[in-house]
Amino acid sequence: MLSMEQNEMIETPQDRRVMRRFDMRLPAAIKMTGDDPDQMLTETMNVSAKGVFFYLDRKIEEGCPLEITLTFPPHVTLTETVRVRFTAKVIRVESPLPVSRVGVAAVIEDYEFLKAISGQIPVAPVQ
Repeated sequence: MLSMEQNEMIETPQDRRVMRRFDMRLPAAIKMTGDDPDQMLTETMNVSAKGVFFYLDRKIEEGCPLEITLTFPPHVTLTETVRVRFTAKVIRVESPLPVSRVGVAAVIEDYEFLKAISGQIPVAPVQ
């Protein structure tokens, strides 16, 4: 049987991560929903089934809703290139220096696969 000391562990942010993170540099298009329709291009640092981490060149607020479109290349999908659009929310912002890029962790709330047909990208929602 475990003693009380062994059961009482200090929980760190890393301990709360239940989904495995994959170090993946994937092209990403980020749109903040609301007043700013601009799209920012970046690449992911890591991806999990429930979240994504990337860097931006501008400040963003915790809680900000986002639309993130990722492109998964054939060597990841083992088929063809797949684009996925996520709705997400910023849950953590890391800004070590005022002149540095801003690290953004976002939790994925919903997603849909995008399928390219003759240069157009119709949306195919996932049910």
